[in-house]
Amino acid sequence: MAVLKVIELLSDSDKSWEEATAKAVAKASESLKHIRSAYVQNQTVTVKDGKVDKYRVNLKVTFEVDD
Repeated sequence: MAVLKVIELLSDSDKSWEEATAKAVAKASESLKHIRSAYVQNQTVTVKDGKVDKYRVNLKVTFEVDD
């Protein structure tokens, strides 16, 4: 039986929500093993001078806990 843990991460990007998600997963994988999935819980943007400045994601990452 596998034991899974879920953590919540926040990330942003100048380009897209997809890039913000990829950056969060890449950073998490530097210290977490056996990442199983990432669920994007929320997407937002910041606006500067009438234009989108940053794309932000709030995601939950699920990974397997070693025995």
